[in-house]
Amino acid sequence: MTSRLFDLVQGVWYQSPSQTSTIEAIKITQITEDSRRVTPGTLFVALRGVHADGHLFVPKAIEAGASAVVVEELPKEQVEGVVYLVVEDTAKALGELSARWEGNPSEGLTVVGVTGTNGKTTIATLLYRLFRSAGYRCGLISTVCNYIEDEPKAATHTTPSAPELQRLLRQMKDAGCTHVFMEVSSHAMAQHRTAGVHFSGGIFTNLTRDHLDYHGTVEAYLKAKKSFFDGLDKDAFALTNLDEKSGPVMLQNTRAKKYSYALRNPADYKARILERYPYGTSIELCGKEVLVQLIGDFNVYNILAVYASALLLGMEQDEALCHISTLKAVDGRFQTLISPHRGYIAIVDYAHTPDALVNVLDTIREIKGKDAKVICVVGCGGDRDKGKRPIMAHEAALRSEKLILTSDNPRTEKPETIIQEMLDGLSSSEQSRTLKITDRAEAIRTATMLADRGDIILVAGKGHETYQEINGERHHFDDREVIKAQFAQEV
Repeated sequence: MTSRLFDLVQGVWYQSPSQTSTIEAIKITQITEDSRRVTPGTLFVALRGVHADGHLFVPKAIEAGASAVVVEELPKEQVEGVVYLVVEDTAKALGELSARWEGNPSEGLTVVGVTGTNGKTTIATLLYRLFRSAGYRCGLISTVCNYIEDEPKAATHTTPSAPELQRLLRQMKDAGCTHVFMEVSSHAMAQHRTAGVHFSGGIFTNLTRDHLDYHGTVEAYLKAKKSFFDGLDKDAFALTNLDEKSGPVMLQNTRAKKYSYALRNPADYKARILERYPYGTSIELCGKEVLVQLIGDFNVYNILAVYASALLLGMEQDEALCHISTLKAVDGRFQTLISPHRGYIAIVDYAHTPDALVNVLDTIREIKGKDAKVICVVGCGGDRDKGKRPIMAHEAALRSEKLILTSDNPRTEKPETIIQEMLDGLSSSEQSRTLKITDRAEAIRTATMLADRGDIILVAGKGHETYQEINGERHHFDDREVIKAQFAQEV
C-alpha cells in the first residue's frame, strides 16, 4: 500500500510553503514510530516517550530511508529530499495519520471502549461473546488476546500502538465485522494511541491505585481515564459506574449521551444480588431475574455493564438476558480448577492491585465452607508502583489463613527485594503465618500441599499470562499449568 503524502497531511498538519510541491510528489509506503522498522518510503513519527525521545532517532530513520518525518521541533539541520512535518503533538498525529492511512476503519464500525482499573478485560470479552452468540460479526481487542471473529491475534499491550490498532480495525472491517469491543488503558489515553478512533460508546468500571509508576499520582491517572470520555462524540454513549466515587467525574465534560449503572445507588441500569452460589450468582437486572455463571459481586458489576451496553447498542432486553445467562468466566479471571483426587479448589486470577485482590479474596471467603481455609499465593511486579506492595500483602494476610509471598514478573528487580517490601506491610502475627518462596512454581506447589479437602487456594497476579519476565527476558510460565501438573501427581 502506498499513498501520496499530500493525501495524508492536507489541511491537517503544519508545513512550510517551500515544501508543498515536494509533499505532493512523495509516496509513502508505511507509517511507524519505531526507527528500527523504517524502510525506504517510510513516514517516521518521532514520539517523546518515558525512556527515550524519538526525535533523537530521526537521523537513524532518515539513514534507513524515511521519506518524511513528523516532529514537534524542526531539527537544526535538514536533509535534502526529506520532508519535515512539524506538529504540536506527535503522539496524537501518529494516531490520526494511522487512521487515515488505513482508510479511517472505525467510521464503518461500532466500536465500544472499556476503561477503568479492574474489569476491562472481562467486560470487553463478555460483550464480544454476547454479540457473537447473538449472530453479529465481532472483533475483540484485549489484554489476553485480540480476535477477528474467531481468529486469534496475539496481544502485546492492553491497547495496541496506534498503527497496530488501526491495522487491526482495518482487518476487522475487511472481515465483515460490525462491532468491536476493546480495552482502553490509561497508558493508551496518555499516549493518544486511540486518536483517530471513532467510538460509539465508552464504559467506565472503577478507579483504584494502579500504574502510579507511570502517571505519578492518582489524579493524573484519573485524568487519563477521564480524557477518554471527554473525547467521545455526541452520538456516542458514556456509561459509568455510580457506585464508584470517580464514576460521576467521567461524565462531567463528555458530549456523549450519559448513562449509569449501579448496585447500591440510583442509576439508569440497576442490579440486585438475589443469591450467591459456588457455581454462579442469581441476580435481578432491571426487574428481570437471571442466573449467571460468574461468581462474586465484582462480576455482577461486570455483567450489569455488559447488559446495559447491549441495550444501549439496540439489543432487546429478553435477548440480552438469554445470552448473558450462558456467559462464562474469562481465562485467568476467577478461573476455577478443582483437584480431582484431594478435593481442594485452586482459583487463578489476574488481581494485581490492592482493590482487585480484596474483591477476589472477599468473594472466596463468601463461598468457602465454614471450616475451610484460604491460602493465598501472591507477588508484585518489578519496575512498577512500589507503594502498593506492602498494601497488597497486608490485604491478603487479613483475608487468608496462610499467605505465600512469591515472585510475579520481577523484570529488572530482584524478586527477593520485592518480597521483602511486601513483607514489610505485615504485622508480626501476620508474618507468623506467611511463607516467602521466591520460585513461583514452588510456591504454588507448596500451597497445594498445604491444602485440605474444601480449602481454596488463590493464585493471584498473573491470571492469563503464559510467561514470567525475569531480567528483561520472558520465560514460559503458566500458573494453570503448574496447578494441573500438581493435580496429576496427586493420583
